[in-house]
Amino acid sequence: MQILFLIAVVLGLMLIGFRFGRLRSVRVTGGDARQLHSLPTYYGLYVALWCGLPALLLLAAWMALEPTIIRMIVLDSLPPDLLLQPDGQTINDARLSLLLTDIRNIASGNIASQSEPAVIAAAGRYASLLQVSFGAMVVVVLSVAMGGAAAAYRFIAPQFRARNRVENIIKMMMVACSLVAILTTLGIILSLLFETLRFFTEVPVTEFLFGTNWSPQTAMRSDQVGSSGAFGAVPLFAGTMMIAMIAMTVAVPIGLLAAIYMAEYAPRNVRTVVKPLLEILAGIPTVVYGFFAALTVAPLIRETGGLLGLSVSSESALAAGLVMGIMIIPFVSSLSDDVITAVPQSMREGSYGLGATRSETIKRVIFPAALPGIVGGVLLAVSRAIGETMIVVMAAGLAANLTANPLEAVTTVTVQIVTLLVGDQEFDSAKTLAAFALGLLLFTVTLVLNVIALHVVRKYREQYE
Repeated sequence: MQILFLIAVVLGLMLIGFRFGRLRSVRVTGGDARQLHSLPTYYGLYVALWCGLPALLLLAAWMALEPTIIRMIVLDSLPPDLLLQPDGQTINDARLSLLLTDIRNIASGNIASQSEPAVIAAAGRYASLLQVSFGAMVVVVLSVAMGGAAAAYRFIAPQFRARNRVENIIKMMMVACSLVAILTTLGIILSLLFETLRFFTEVPVTEFLFGTNWSPQTAMRSDQVGSSGAFGAVPLFAGTMMIAMIAMTVAVPIGLLAAIYMAEYAPRNVRTVVKPLLEILAGIPTVVYGFFAALTVAPLIRETGGLLGLSVSSESALAAGLVMGIMIIPFVSSLSDDVITAVPQSMREGSYGLGATRSETIKRVIFPAALPGIVGGVLLAVSRAIGETMIVVMAAGLAANLTANPLEAVTTVTVQIVTLLVGDQEFDSAKTLAAFALGLLLFTVTLVLNVIALHVVRKYREQYE
């Protein structure tokens, strides 16, 4: 809360700097703003940016480095015997982390101070350092903010190129944001890749890619049953593809027909009501869809199958696929509607001028013209279906069955990733590392689908724009 208040103060100073910078730009010309190189607003933005950016960057760096520095100071002040085990060796990282947690909890008053006197003294020192650090941070950050504003304020002159400076600063901010996104993606890929390589040192690649038995549970000792585990991922990807195909069988026809109706047939007042109502489905949390699938759809399918003499599992791929398809309908409908409405009106008018009816125009002109964009939207929807987890957990189960029967329980890649990483895990066994291999393979599949979709959409735009 204190940090948020400090940020609010800096933002307030930026607003004040903007106001004073704008007023000074008008005052230095005697009230004739036409003599300025840039509009007065740019001079105000220049002062505001120099007031806020250095201060906020310093605040972020301070908050990032503060825990490490205070931790080093507190550890250096502890008695040496508190950092040693009974055999004279230094305590391990887990024990050290627990000690620091106790110090922080005592300093914040979350637990009673019944520990050793040295730990209590370290907690007091820790709390004192936090107070000193926060006070120094407030003084330094506010000083930097006011100093930056004052320096920028002095630069304001009629021939000062404020617009160019502001645009360059904003351009650098956009480049920094782009680098953050790129580096984040690169970090995700590298973290998956390194852990996957560790997994493949324990499990052969061929067994993972072509094995038909998935049982990742491993034992603690080699003489226990199932000590080696089985890591054939074919059942997982078969279940993923089955559920995704069922979902797309539901979502594509309904979503596409709804898009055609809203784009070509629906009156304007109907469209303004139906389209938002349809897209409300996209805002429903997936856990709600999971409840709907587990409590309504799955029992309905089981009872219907029983009446027809079919053996239906209490958790089935059909139930998960149907509900997932309902969830994806707004995705397909919205993308298809945008593509259909983007078809030039001149193509419709040309078709009508040749005597074609509305339905013939849709079938022979609009739909072929919009088909590349629709295909791209469908491929993006497939990526959405492949990455869904909650509905499958609640409606399809956790059993890794290699089957083509949608009435049986199956599982997907995302569900198994969640299962493998639930609870406290140490990333030194094939069981845990298998989650990274599954994640990298799933990332590759969805990336390929997205690239294909973007390529198709780009080809469509080049042809019809």
